[in-house]
Amino acid sequence: MKKYLGIIIPIFAAILAGLLAVMDPLYSVDSFITDKLYTKLKGTTSNIIIVCIDEESVDAYGNYNKWSRAKTAELFEKLYEDPENAPAVVGVDVMFIADLNETDDAALVAAVKKAGNAVMATNVVYRGAVERNSDGSMVYNEQNISAVEVPFEELQEVSTLGFSNACIAKDGSVRYAMNDITYTDPDTGEVIEQDSLARAIYKEYQKVKGEEIYTPVVNAAGQFQFFYSGESKEFSHVSLVEVLNGNIPASAFRDKIVLLGAYAPGFQDAYQSAIDRGTNMYGVEIHANIIQALMQHKTAQNATKMAIGLITGIILAIYLILANRQKLVFVILEAVAIGGLYMLAGRILASKGIVIPQIYVLLSLLLAVAYYLIEKYVLEKIRRKRTLEVFKKYVAPQVVDDISKTGDFELKLGGEKRDVAVLFVDIRGFTPLSESLNPEQVVAILNEYLALTTKCILSHNGTLDKFIGDATMAVFNAPFDQDDYVYEAVAAAWDIKQGSQELRIRLEQEFGKTVGFGVGVNCGDAVVGNIGCDFRMDYTAIGDTVNTSARLEANAKAEEILISEYVYERIKDRIQVEQVGEIPLKGKSTKLMVYRVLGI
Repeated sequence: MKKYLGIIIPIFAAILAGLLAVMDPLYSVDSFITDKLYTKLKGTTSNIIIVCIDEESVDAYGNYNKWSRAKTAELFEKLYEDPENAPAVVGVDVMFIADLNETDDAALVAAVKKAGNAVMATNVVYRGAVERNSDGSMVYNEQNISAVEVPFEELQEVSTLGFSNACIAKDGSVRYAMNDITYTDPDTGEVIEQDSLARAIYKEYQKVKGEEIYTPVVNAAGQFQFFYSGESKEFSHVSLVEVLNGNIPASAFRDKIVLLGAYAPGFQDAYQSAIDRGTNMYGVEIHANIIQALMQHKTAQNATKMAIGLITGIILAIYLILANRQKLVFVILEAVAIGGLYMLAGRILASKGIVIPQIYVLLSLLLAVAYYLIEKYVLEKIRRKRTLEVFKKYVAPQVVDDISKTGDFELKLGGEKRDVAVLFVDIRGFTPLSESLNPEQVVAILNEYLALTTKCILSHNGTLDKFIGDATMAVFNAPFDQDDYVYEAVAAAWDIKQGSQELRIRLEQEFGKTVGFGVGVNCGDAVVGNIGCDFRMDYTAIGDTVNTSARLEANAKAEEILISEYVYERIKDRIQVEQVGEIPLKGKSTKLMVYRVLGI
Protein backbone atom coordinates (compact mmCIF):
# COMPACT_ATOMS: atom_id res chain seq x y z
CA MET A 1 0.00 0.00 0.00
CA LYS A 2 2.83 2.40 0.85
CA LYS A 3 4.47 1.67 -2.48
CA TYR A 4 1.38 2.45 -4.53
CA LEU A 5 -0.20 5.10 -2.27
CA GLY A 6 1.22 7.87 -4.46
CA ILE A 7 -0.85 6.50 -7.36
CA ILE A 8 -3.92 5.29 -5.45
CA ILE A 9 -4.66 8.64 -3.76
CA PRO A 10 -4.42 10.73 -6.98
CA ILE A 11 -6.66 8.28 -8.85
CA PHE A 12 -9.23 8.19 -6.05
CA ALA A 13 -9.18 12.00 -5.65
CA ALA A 14 -9.43 12.47 -9.42
CA ILE A 15 -12.46 10.18 -9.65
CA LEU A 16 -14.10 12.01 -6.74
CA ALA A 17 -13.43 15.41 -8.28
CA GLY A 18 -14.75 14.22 -11.64
CA LEU A 19 -17.97 12.91 -10.08
CA LEU A 20 -18.36 16.19 -8.22
CA ALA A 21 -18.08 18.11 -11.50
CA VAL A 22 -20.67 15.84 -13.13
CA MET A 23 -23.18 16.24 -10.28
CA ASP A 24 -22.54 20.01 -10.17
CA PRO A 25 -23.61 20.68 -6.55
CA LEU A 26 -21.76 24.02 -6.49
CA TYR A 27 -23.55 25.56 -9.46
CA SER A 28 -24.21 28.88 -7.71
CA VAL A 29 -20.61 29.35 -6.59
CA ASP A 30 -19.24 28.30 -9.96
CA SER A 31 -21.64 30.59 -11.80
CA PHE A 32 -20.47 33.53 -9.71
CA ILE A 33 -16.86 32.80 -10.69
CA THR A 34 -17.52 32.15 -14.37
CA ASP A 35 -19.79 35.19 -14.68
CA LYS A 36 -16.96 37.39 -13.48
CA LEU A 37 -14.27 35.56 -15.44
CA TYR A 38 -15.97 35.06 -18.77
CA THR A 39 -18.02 38.24 -19.08
CA LYS A 40 -15.97 41.07 -20.44
CA LEU A 41 -18.12 44.19 -20.70
CA LYS A 42 -17.01 45.97 -23.85
CA GLY A 43 -19.81 48.53 -23.80
CA THR A 44 -23.29 48.67 -25.23
CA THR A 45 -24.02 49.20 -28.91
CA SER A 46 -25.36 52.54 -30.09
CA ASN A 47 -27.80 50.66 -32.36
CA ILE A 48 -30.13 49.91 -29.43
CA ILE A 49 -32.09 52.59 -27.58
CA ILE A 50 -34.63 51.97 -24.83
CA VAL A 51 -37.78 54.09 -24.43
CA CYS A 52 -38.55 53.83 -20.74
CA ILE A 53 -41.95 53.61 -19.13
CA ASP A 54 -40.49 55.13 -15.99
CA GLU A 55 -41.71 56.94 -12.92
CA GLU A 56 -41.59 60.23 -14.79
CA SER A 57 -44.00 58.80 -17.37
CA VAL A 58 -46.37 57.50 -14.70
CA ASP A 59 -46.28 60.87 -12.93
CA ALA A 60 -47.13 62.61 -16.20
CA TYR A 61 -49.87 60.30 -17.49
CA GLY A 62 -51.28 58.69 -14.36
CA ASN A 63 -52.20 55.02 -13.89
CA TYR A 64 -50.34 52.98 -16.51
CA ASN A 65 -53.26 50.60 -17.16
CA LYS A 66 -55.40 53.51 -18.32
CA TRP A 67 -53.00 55.01 -20.83
CA SER A 68 -50.65 52.32 -22.08
CA ARG A 69 -52.25 51.44 -25.45
CA ALA A 70 -53.07 55.01 -26.44
CA LYS A 71 -49.61 56.19 -25.49
CA THR A 72 -47.99 53.23 -27.25
CA ALA A 73 -49.91 54.13 -30.41
CA GLU A 74 -48.73 57.72 -30.00
CA LEU A 75 -45.15 56.52 -29.61
CA PHE A 76 -45.31 54.54 -32.88
CA GLU A 77 -46.71 57.57 -34.68
CA LYS A 78 -43.94 59.74 -33.27
CA LEU A 79 -41.18 57.27 -34.18
CA TYR A 80 -42.40 56.85 -37.77
CA GLU A 81 -43.50 60.43 -38.31
CA ASP A 82 -40.39 61.09 -40.42
CA PRO A 83 -39.69 58.11 -42.72
CA GLU A 84 -36.11 59.29 -43.19
CA ASN A 85 -35.43 58.95 -39.46
CA ALA A 86 -37.57 55.88 -38.77
CA PRO A 87 -36.23 53.04 -36.57
CA ALA A 88 -35.20 49.76 -38.13
CA VAL A 89 -37.45 47.80 -35.77
CA VAL A 90 -39.46 48.47 -32.60
CA GLY A 91 -39.77 45.83 -29.89
CA VAL A 92 -42.47 46.21 -27.28
CA ASP A 93 -41.89 44.43 -23.95
CA VAL A 94 -45.44 45.20 -22.85
CA MET A 95 -48.42 42.84 -22.99
CA PHE A 96 -51.63 43.75 -24.86
CA ILE A 97 -53.63 40.59 -24.31
CA ALA A 98 -57.34 41.38 -24.27
CA ASP A 99 -59.47 43.99 -26.04
CA LEU A 100 -59.85 46.93 -23.68
CA ASN A 101 -60.83 50.08 -25.50
CA GLU A 102 -61.98 49.90 -29.10
CA THR A 103 -60.65 53.35 -29.97
CA ASP A 104 -57.24 52.89 -28.34
CA ASP A 105 -56.90 49.35 -29.69
CA ALA A 106 -57.69 50.51 -33.20
CA ALA A 107 -55.22 53.39 -32.93
CA LEU A 108 -52.50 51.00 -31.78
CA VAL A 109 -53.19 48.52 -34.58
CA ALA A 110 -53.13 51.31 -37.17
CA ALA A 111 -49.88 52.74 -35.85
CA VAL A 112 -48.20 49.35 -35.71
CA LYS A 113 -49.42 48.45 -39.19
CA LYS A 114 -48.06 51.72 -40.56
CA ALA A 115 -44.70 51.07 -38.93
CA GLY A 116 -44.50 47.62 -40.47
CA ASN A 117 -41.58 46.49 -38.31
CA ALA A 118 -42.94 45.88 -34.82
CA VAL A 119 -42.42 42.93 -32.51
CA MET A 120 -44.95 42.41 -29.72
CA ALA A 121 -44.39 40.44 -26.51
CA THR A 122 -46.15 37.22 -25.55
CA ASN A 123 -45.98 35.28 -22.29
CA VAL A 124 -45.46 31.54 -22.06
CA VAL A 125 -47.29 29.88 -19.17
CA TYR A 126 -45.39 26.84 -17.91
CA ARG A 127 -47.28 24.33 -15.83
CA GLY A 128 -45.78 20.95 -15.01
CA ALA A 129 -47.57 17.90 -16.37
CA VAL A 130 -47.15 14.14 -16.41
CA GLU A 131 -46.18 12.90 -19.86
CA ARG A 132 -45.51 9.54 -21.44
CA ASN A 133 -42.11 8.79 -22.95
CA SER A 134 -41.65 6.93 -26.23
CA ASP A 135 -40.91 3.77 -24.23
CA GLY A 136 -44.22 4.08 -22.40
CA SER A 137 -42.79 5.29 -19.06
CA MET A 138 -44.34 8.25 -17.29
CA VAL A 139 -42.33 11.36 -16.45
CA TYR A 140 -43.08 14.75 -14.94
CA ASN A 141 -42.21 17.59 -17.34
CA GLU A 142 -41.62 20.86 -15.49
CA GLN A 143 -41.28 22.74 -18.79
CA ASN A 144 -44.66 21.73 -20.11
CA ILE A 145 -46.32 24.69 -21.88
CA SER A 146 -49.94 24.92 -20.82
CA ALA A 147 -50.72 28.21 -22.60
CA VAL A 148 -49.22 31.20 -24.40
CA GLU A 149 -50.69 34.60 -23.67
CA VAL A 150 -50.72 36.62 -26.91
CA PRO A 151 -51.83 40.13 -27.95
CA PHE A 152 -55.40 40.64 -29.08
CA GLU A 153 -56.11 39.25 -32.51
CA GLU A 154 -56.01 42.44 -34.60
CA LEU A 155 -52.59 43.35 -33.17
CA GLN A 156 -51.27 39.87 -33.89
CA GLU A 157 -52.11 40.26 -37.55
CA VAL A 158 -49.98 43.39 -38.01
CA SER A 159 -46.95 42.50 -35.88
CA THR A 160 -44.38 39.80 -35.21
CA LEU A 161 -44.66 37.96 -31.91
CA GLY A 162 -41.94 36.90 -29.46
CA PHE A 163 -42.15 35.50 -25.93
CA SER A 164 -40.58 37.71 -23.28
CA ASN A 165 -40.08 35.14 -20.48
CA ALA A 166 -36.78 35.42 -18.68
CA CYS A 167 -34.73 32.22 -18.28
CA ILE A 168 -33.87 32.25 -14.59
CA ALA A 169 -31.05 29.89 -13.65
CA LYS A 170 -30.83 27.76 -10.48
CA ASP A 171 -29.02 30.54 -8.63
CA GLY A 172 -31.71 33.10 -9.47
CA SER A 173 -29.66 34.93 -12.11
CA VAL A 174 -30.40 35.43 -15.80
CA ARG A 175 -27.57 34.19 -17.99
CA TYR A 176 -29.44 31.97 -20.45
CA ALA A 177 -31.85 32.75 -23.26
CA MET A 178 -33.84 30.73 -25.78
CA ASN A 179 -34.07 30.79 -29.55
CA ASP A 180 -37.67 29.65 -29.77
CA ILE A 181 -40.37 27.37 -28.41
CA THR A 182 -42.74 24.94 -30.07
CA TYR A 183 -46.21 24.37 -28.64
CA THR A 184 -49.65 23.16 -29.67
CA ASP A 185 -52.49 25.68 -29.77
CA PRO A 186 -55.13 24.22 -27.42
CA ASP A 187 -57.98 25.70 -29.47
CA THR A 188 -56.93 24.74 -32.99
CA GLY A 189 -54.46 21.91 -32.32
CA GLU A 190 -52.01 23.70 -34.59
CA VAL A 191 -48.29 23.27 -33.83
CA ILE A 192 -46.80 26.75 -33.48
CA GLU A 193 -43.16 27.79 -33.38
CA GLN A 194 -42.41 31.15 -31.82
CA ASP A 195 -39.13 33.03 -31.36
CA SER A 196 -38.15 34.74 -28.16
CA LEU A 197 -38.75 38.48 -28.11
CA ALA A 198 -35.02 39.28 -28.33
CA ARG A 199 -34.45 36.83 -31.19
CA ALA A 200 -37.53 38.02 -33.10
CA ILE A 201 -36.32 41.64 -32.80
CA TYR A 202 -32.81 40.60 -33.84
CA LYS A 203 -34.10 38.70 -36.89
CA GLU A 204 -36.22 41.66 -38.01
CA TYR A 205 -33.22 43.94 -37.64
CA GLN A 206 -31.00 41.62 -39.69
CA LYS A 207 -33.61 41.48 -42.45
CA VAL A 208 -33.72 45.25 -42.61
CA LYS A 209 -29.91 45.40 -42.73
CA GLY A 210 -29.80 42.58 -45.26
CA GLU A 211 -27.38 40.58 -43.13
CA GLU A 212 -27.17 36.90 -42.23
CA ILE A 213 -29.07 35.67 -39.20
CA TYR A 214 -26.96 33.99 -36.51
CA THR A 215 -28.43 31.00 -34.69
CA PRO A 216 -26.69 29.97 -31.45
CA VAL A 217 -26.38 26.32 -30.46
CA VAL A 218 -28.68 25.37 -27.60
CA ASN A 219 -28.59 22.71 -24.89
CA ALA A 220 -31.12 19.99 -24.13
CA ALA A 221 -33.41 22.59 -22.51
CA GLY A 222 -33.31 24.73 -25.67
CA GLN A 223 -31.18 27.42 -24.01
CA PHE A 224 -27.91 29.15 -24.82
CA GLN A 225 -25.72 31.28 -22.58
CA PHE A 226 -25.28 34.89 -23.56
CA PHE A 227 -22.66 37.35 -22.37
CA TYR A 228 -23.75 40.75 -21.18
CA SER A 229 -22.50 43.90 -22.86
CA GLY A 230 -23.58 46.42 -20.26
CA GLU A 231 -24.74 46.76 -16.71
CA SER A 232 -28.05 48.16 -15.52
CA LYS A 233 -28.98 51.51 -17.15
CA GLU A 234 -25.91 51.39 -19.40
CA PHE A 235 -27.86 51.06 -22.66
CA SER A 236 -28.97 54.36 -24.16
CA HIS A 237 -32.39 55.14 -22.72
CA VAL A 238 -34.89 57.99 -22.79
CA SER A 239 -38.14 58.56 -20.98
CA LEU A 240 -41.37 57.99 -22.87
CA VAL A 241 -42.46 61.45 -21.75
CA GLU A 242 -39.46 63.06 -23.43
CA VAL A 243 -40.16 61.25 -26.71
CA LEU A 244 -43.89 62.07 -26.78
CA ASN A 245 -43.20 65.70 -25.87
CA GLY A 246 -40.85 65.98 -28.86
CA ASN A 247 -37.80 66.68 -26.70
CA ILE A 248 -35.81 63.93 -28.41
CA PRO A 249 -34.92 64.54 -32.05
CA ALA A 250 -36.22 61.98 -34.55
CA SER A 251 -32.69 61.38 -35.82
CA ALA A 252 -31.86 59.74 -32.48
CA PHE A 253 -33.89 56.67 -33.57
CA ARG A 254 -32.81 56.43 -37.19
CA ASP A 255 -32.11 52.83 -38.23
CA LYS A 256 -31.92 51.72 -34.60
CA ILE A 257 -33.59 49.02 -32.59
CA VAL A 258 -36.06 50.76 -30.30
CA LEU A 259 -37.25 48.86 -27.23
CA LEU A 260 -40.24 49.94 -25.17
CA GLY A 261 -40.42 48.50 -21.67
CA ALA A 262 -40.95 48.99 -17.96
CA TYR A 263 -38.22 50.99 -16.27
CA ALA A 264 -39.53 51.52 -12.76
CA PRO A 265 -39.64 49.27 -9.66
CA GLY A 266 -43.41 49.36 -9.46
CA PHE A 267 -43.79 47.25 -12.62
CA GLN A 268 -42.04 44.30 -10.96
CA ASP A 269 -40.19 43.50 -14.17
CA ALA A 270 -36.63 43.38 -12.82
CA TYR A 271 -34.27 40.42 -12.47
CA GLN A 272 -30.91 39.55 -11.01
CA SER A 273 -28.40 39.71 -13.82
CA ALA A 274 -25.36 37.47 -14.05
CA ILE A 275 -22.94 40.39 -14.00
CA ASP A 276 -24.16 42.42 -11.04
CA ARG A 277 -25.94 40.41 -8.36
CA GLY A 278 -26.31 43.43 -6.12
CA THR A 279 -28.41 45.40 -8.62
CA ASN A 280 -31.53 44.23 -10.43
CA MET A 281 -31.81 44.78 -14.17
CA TYR A 282 -35.07 45.60 -15.91
CA GLY A 283 -36.42 43.00 -18.31
CA VAL A 284 -36.13 45.34 -21.30
CA GLU A 285 -32.41 45.83 -20.52
CA ILE A 286 -31.91 42.06 -20.44
CA HIS A 287 -33.57 41.79 -23.87
CA ALA A 288 -31.20 44.51 -25.09
CA ASN A 289 -28.21 42.51 -23.85
CA ILE A 290 -29.49 39.35 -25.55
CA ILE A 291 -30.01 41.21 -28.83
CA GLN A 292 -26.48 42.63 -28.73
CA ALA A 293 -25.09 39.19 -27.87
CA LEU A 294 -26.81 37.78 -30.97
CA MET A 295 -25.55 40.65 -33.08
CA GLN A 296 -21.97 40.12 -31.93
CA HIS A 297 -22.19 36.30 -31.62
CA LYS A 298 -21.40 36.59 -27.88
CA THR A 299 -23.12 33.35 -26.98
CA ALA A 300 -21.82 30.07 -25.62
CA GLN A 301 -22.79 26.54 -24.76
CA ASN A 302 -21.78 24.62 -21.64
CA ALA A 303 -19.40 21.75 -22.18
CA THR A 304 -21.00 18.38 -21.44
CA LYS A 305 -20.91 17.26 -17.81
CA MET A 306 -19.14 14.06 -18.78
CA ALA A 307 -16.37 16.00 -20.53
CA ILE A 308 -16.01 18.37 -17.59
CA GLY A 309 -15.86 15.48 -15.12
CA LEU A 310 -13.17 13.81 -17.21
CA ILE A 311 -11.14 17.01 -17.60
CA THR A 312 -11.35 17.79 -13.88
CA GLY A 313 -10.27 14.28 -12.94
CA ILE A 314 -7.33 14.22 -15.36
CA ILE A 315 -6.05 17.65 -14.29
CA LEU A 316 -6.19 16.74 -10.59
CA ALA A 317 -4.58 13.33 -11.14
CA ILE A 318 -1.69 14.88 -13.09
CA TYR A 319 -1.21 17.54 -10.42
CA LEU A 320 -1.23 15.06 -7.54
CA ILE A 321 1.25 12.77 -9.27
CA LEU A 322 3.56 15.71 -10.01
CA ALA A 323 3.28 17.21 -6.52
CA ASN A 324 3.38 13.99 -4.53
CA ARG A 325 7.10 14.00 -3.69
CA GLN A 326 7.97 17.65 -4.11
CA LYS A 327 8.66 20.41 -1.62
CA LEU A 328 5.70 22.44 -0.48
CA VAL A 329 6.79 25.58 -2.31
CA PHE A 330 6.69 23.71 -5.63
CA VAL A 331 3.38 22.11 -4.66
CA ILE A 332 1.85 25.58 -4.21
CA LEU A 333 3.49 27.06 -7.32
CA GLU A 334 2.30 24.17 -9.48
CA ALA A 335 -1.25 24.54 -8.14
CA VAL A 336 -1.22 28.27 -8.89
CA ALA A 337 0.20 27.66 -12.37
CA ILE A 338 -2.31 24.93 -13.25
CA GLY A 339 -5.20 26.96 -11.82
CA GLY A 340 -4.12 30.05 -13.74
CA LEU A 341 -3.73 28.14 -17.00
CA TYR A 342 -7.14 26.51 -16.52
CA MET A 343 -8.78 29.89 -15.93
CA LEU A 344 -7.05 31.28 -19.01
CA ALA A 345 -8.21 28.28 -21.05
CA GLY A 346 -11.75 28.89 -19.79
CA ARG A 347 -11.59 32.51 -20.90
CA ILE A 348 -10.33 31.56 -24.35
CA LEU A 349 -12.93 28.81 -24.77
CA ALA A 350 -15.70 31.18 -23.68
CA SER A 351 -14.72 33.55 -26.46
CA LYS A 352 -15.06 30.58 -28.83
CA GLY A 353 -18.51 29.69 -27.55
CA ILE A 354 -17.73 26.96 -24.99
CA VAL A 355 -18.24 27.46 -21.26
CA ILE A 356 -16.40 25.27 -18.77
CA PRO A 357 -16.96 25.45 -15.00
CA GLN A 358 -14.11 26.68 -12.83
CA ILE A 359 -14.97 25.82 -9.24
CA TYR A 360 -14.31 22.08 -9.39
CA VAL A 361 -10.77 22.26 -10.75
CA LEU A 362 -9.88 25.25 -8.56
CA LEU A 363 -11.48 23.70 -5.46
CA SER A 364 -9.74 20.39 -6.15
CA LEU A 365 -6.38 22.14 -6.42
CA LEU A 366 -7.07 24.11 -3.25
CA LEU A 367 -8.00 20.96 -1.33
CA ALA A 368 -4.93 19.21 -2.73
CA VAL A 369 -2.69 22.03 -1.48
CA ALA A 370 -4.46 21.87 1.90
CA TYR A 371 -3.83 18.12 1.95
CA TYR A 372 -0.14 18.61 1.28
CA LEU A 373 0.03 21.32 3.95
CA ILE A 374 -1.39 18.81 6.42
CA GLU A 375 0.63 15.91 5.05
CA LYS A 376 3.92 17.79 4.91
CA TYR A 377 3.57 19.76 8.14
CA VAL A 378 1.12 18.16 10.57
CA LEU A 379 1.75 14.54 9.64
CA GLU A 380 5.43 15.24 9.19
CA LYS A 381 5.47 16.75 12.66
CA ILE A 382 3.90 13.55 14.03
CA ARG A 383 6.38 11.40 12.11
CA ARG A 384 9.22 13.60 13.32
CA LYS A 385 8.07 13.24 16.91
CA ARG A 386 7.94 9.45 16.56
CA THR A 387 11.38 9.45 14.95
CA LEU A 388 12.79 11.57 17.75
CA GLU A 389 11.32 9.21 20.34
CA VAL A 390 13.08 6.31 18.64
CA PHE A 391 16.22 8.45 18.23
CA LYS A 392 16.32 8.95 22.01
CA LYS A 393 16.98 5.25 22.40
CA TYR A 394 20.29 5.70 20.58
CA VAL A 395 21.29 9.28 21.37
CA ALA A 396 21.21 11.24 24.59
CA PRO A 397 17.57 12.40 25.05
CA GLN A 398 18.72 15.91 25.95
CA VAL A 399 20.46 16.17 22.59
CA VAL A 400 17.34 14.96 20.78
CA ASP A 401 15.11 17.38 22.72
CA ASP A 402 17.39 20.26 21.78
CA ILE A 403 17.13 19.30 18.11
CA SER A 404 13.33 19.14 18.30
CA LYS A 405 12.97 22.47 20.13
CA THR A 406 15.51 24.69 18.43
CA GLY A 407 16.02 22.93 15.11
CA ASP A 408 19.53 24.42 14.98
CA PHE A 409 21.57 21.70 16.62
CA GLU A 410 24.41 21.08 14.20
CA LEU A 411 25.77 17.55 14.04
CA LYS A 412 29.47 18.07 13.46
CA LEU A 413 32.65 16.65 14.81
CA GLY A 414 34.13 18.50 17.74
CA GLY A 415 33.66 19.07 21.41
CA GLU A 416 34.05 21.38 24.39
CA LYS A 417 35.66 21.22 27.78
CA ARG A 418 33.07 20.90 30.54
CA ASP A 419 33.01 20.08 34.22
CA VAL A 420 30.97 16.91 34.44
CA ALA A 421 30.09 13.98 36.66
CA VAL A 422 30.56 10.56 35.07
CA LEU A 423 28.83 7.38 36.23
CA PHE A 424 29.78 3.83 35.23
CA VAL A 425 27.71 0.83 36.30
CA ASP A 426 28.35 -2.82 35.50
CA ILE A 427 26.68 -6.13 36.38
CA ARG A 428 28.60 -8.41 38.77
CA GLY A 429 28.19 -12.18 38.34
CA PHE A 430 26.50 -11.91 34.98
CA THR A 431 28.90 -14.25 33.13
CA PRO A 432 28.25 -17.33 35.32
CA LEU A 433 24.53 -16.64 35.19
CA SER A 434 24.49 -16.36 31.41
CA GLU A 435 26.28 -19.70 31.00
CA SER A 436 23.44 -21.53 32.77
CA LEU A 437 20.58 -19.89 30.85
CA ASN A 438 19.40 -19.94 27.26
CA PRO A 439 20.05 -16.86 25.08
CA GLU A 440 16.48 -15.54 25.33
CA GLN A 441 16.63 -15.58 29.15
CA VAL A 442 20.03 -13.93 29.15
CA VAL A 443 18.84 -11.08 26.92
CA ALA A 444 15.62 -10.65 28.94
CA ILE A 445 17.56 -10.34 32.24
CA LEU A 446 20.11 -7.99 30.69
CA ASN A 447 17.37 -5.78 29.28
CA GLU A 448 15.69 -5.56 32.69
CA TYR A 449 18.93 -4.40 34.30
CA LEU A 450 19.70 -1.92 31.55
CA ALA A 451 16.14 -0.57 31.71
CA LEU A 452 16.61 -0.01 35.46
CA THR A 453 19.90 1.83 35.03
CA THR A 454 18.50 3.94 32.19
CA LYS A 455 15.41 4.92 34.18
CA CYS A 456 17.47 5.96 37.19
CA ILE A 457 19.93 7.98 35.10
CA LEU A 458 17.28 9.82 33.11
CA SER A 459 15.17 10.55 36.20
CA HIS A 460 18.13 12.56 37.52
CA ASN A 461 18.64 14.40 34.20
CA GLY A 462 21.71 12.45 33.24
CA THR A 463 22.73 11.88 29.66
CA LEU A 464 22.80 8.19 28.77
CA ASP A 465 26.06 8.01 26.89
CA LYS A 466 26.26 4.35 25.84
CA PHE A 467 25.84 0.69 26.70
CA ILE A 468 29.11 -1.25 26.73
CA GLY A 469 28.08 -4.90 26.83
CA ASP A 470 26.49 -5.27 30.27
CA ALA A 471 27.84 -1.90 31.43
CA THR A 472 26.30 1.57 31.22
CA MET A 473 27.98 4.98 31.01
CA ALA A 474 26.22 8.24 31.87
CA VAL A 475 27.33 11.87 31.92
CA PHE A 476 25.83 14.66 34.02
CA ASN A 477 26.02 18.38 33.11
CA ALA A 478 26.37 17.66 29.38
CA PRO A 479 25.42 18.60 26.76
CA PHE A 480 23.53 21.31 28.69
CA ASP A 481 24.18 22.98 32.00
CA GLN A 482 22.57 21.18 34.94
CA ASP A 483 22.06 22.26 38.54
CA ASP A 484 23.60 20.14 41.30
CA TYR A 485 24.82 17.57 38.79
CA VAL A 486 27.40 15.89 41.05
CA TYR A 487 24.75 15.12 43.66
CA GLU A 488 22.33 13.99 40.90
CA ALA A 489 24.94 11.49 39.65
CA VAL A 490 25.36 9.97 43.12
CA ALA A 491 21.58 9.97 43.64
CA ALA A 492 21.18 8.08 40.35
CA ALA A 493 23.75 5.52 41.53
CA TRP A 494 21.89 5.10 44.83
CA ASP A 495 18.57 4.57 42.98
CA ILE A 496 20.22 1.88 40.84
CA LYS A 497 21.41 0.09 43.97
CA GLN A 498 17.98 0.28 45.60
CA GLY A 499 16.13 -0.76 42.48
CA SER A 500 18.27 -3.85 41.98
CA GLN A 501 17.12 -5.48 45.22
CA GLU A 502 13.82 -6.84 43.87
CA LEU A 503 15.48 -8.21 40.75
CA ARG A 504 18.24 -9.95 42.75
CA ILE A 505 15.68 -11.75 44.90
CA ARG A 506 13.63 -12.92 41.93
CA LEU A 507 16.69 -14.25 40.06
CA GLU A 508 17.84 -16.17 43.12
CA GLN A 509 14.39 -17.77 43.45
CA GLU A 510 14.15 -18.70 39.77
CA PHE A 511 17.70 -19.72 38.95
CA GLY A 512 19.47 -20.15 42.27
CA LYS A 513 21.97 -17.49 41.29
CA THR A 514 22.05 -13.76 41.65
CA VAL A 515 23.84 -10.72 40.29
CA GLY A 516 24.52 -7.22 41.53
CA PHE A 517 25.69 -3.82 40.42
CA GLY A 518 29.06 -2.20 40.81
CA VAL A 519 28.98 1.59 40.42
CA GLY A 520 31.70 4.21 40.11
CA VAL A 521 31.22 8.00 40.10
CA ASN A 522 33.81 10.69 39.46
CA CYS A 523 33.69 14.38 38.55
CA GLY A 524 35.96 16.90 36.91
CA ASP A 525 36.89 18.28 33.52
CA ALA A 526 36.25 16.25 30.37
CA VAL A 527 36.02 16.84 26.66
CA VAL A 528 32.41 16.41 25.62
CA GLY A 529 31.12 16.34 22.04
CA ASN A 530 30.73 14.38 18.84
CA ILE A 531 33.55 11.91 18.49
CA GLY A 532 34.08 9.76 15.40
CA CYS A 533 33.94 10.53 11.69
CA ASP A 534 31.58 12.33 9.31
CA PHE A 535 29.36 9.30 8.62
CA ARG A 536 29.39 7.74 12.10
CA MET A 537 29.79 9.61 15.36
CA ASP A 538 28.91 9.30 19.04
CA TYR A 539 28.09 12.02 21.51
CA THR A 540 30.31 11.12 24.43
CA ALA A 541 32.84 12.34 27.02
CA ILE A 542 36.54 11.51 27.05
CA GLY A 543 39.45 12.31 29.34
CA ASP A 544 40.97 11.39 32.70
CA THR A 545 37.72 12.08 34.57
CA VAL A 546 35.97 9.43 32.50
CA ASN A 547 38.79 6.92 32.84
CA THR A 548 38.87 7.37 36.62
CA SER A 549 35.13 6.76 36.86
CA ALA A 550 35.55 3.53 34.86
CA ARG A 551 38.38 2.41 37.18
CA LEU A 552 36.20 3.09 40.24
CA GLU A 553 33.42 0.94 38.76
CA ALA A 554 35.91 -1.85 38.00
CA ASN A 555 36.97 -1.88 41.69
CA ALA A 556 33.42 -1.82 43.03
CA LYS A 557 31.98 -5.06 44.39
CA ALA A 558 28.37 -6.14 43.89
CA GLU A 559 25.94 -3.58 45.34
CA GLU A 560 28.80 -1.19 46.04
CA ILE A 561 29.00 2.47 45.00
CA LEU A 562 32.48 3.95 44.94
CA ILE A 563 33.08 7.68 44.54
CA SER A 564 36.27 9.68 44.21
CA GLU A 565 37.51 12.20 46.72
CA TYR A 566 36.57 14.98 44.25
CA VAL A 567 32.93 13.88 44.41
CA TYR A 568 33.06 13.51 48.17
CA GLU A 569 34.46 17.01 48.71
CA ARG A 570 31.67 18.62 46.71
CA ILE A 571 28.71 16.93 48.40
CA LYS A 572 30.09 15.49 51.64
CA ASP A 573 27.44 17.21 53.77
CA ARG A 574 24.65 15.48 51.85
CA ILE A 575 25.79 11.85 51.72
CA GLN A 576 26.74 9.10 54.13
CA VAL A 577 30.01 7.37 53.32
CA GLU A 578 32.77 5.28 54.73
CA GLN A 579 36.36 5.70 53.71
CA VAL A 580 37.76 2.85 51.67
CA GLY A 581 41.20 4.37 51.55
CA GLU A 582 43.68 5.08 48.84
CA ILE A 583 43.66 2.55 46.08
CA PRO A 584 45.82 2.26 42.98
CA LEU A 585 44.02 2.76 39.69
CA LYS A 586 45.14 1.14 36.47
CA GLY A 587 46.93 3.61 34.26
CA LYS A 588 47.49 6.18 37.05
CA SER A 589 50.79 6.76 38.85
CA THR A 590 49.25 8.11 42.04
CA LYS A 591 46.71 6.51 44.30
CA LEU A 592 43.22 7.96 44.75
CA MET A 593 41.25 8.32 47.98
CA VAL A 594 37.99 6.43 47.51
CA TYR A 595 34.74 6.42 49.48
CA ARG A 596 31.88 3.92 49.67
CA VAL A 597 28.39 5.47 49.62
CA LEU A 598 26.11 4.25 52.43
CA GLY A 599 23.20 6.65 51.94
CA ILE A 600 22.11 10.01 50.60
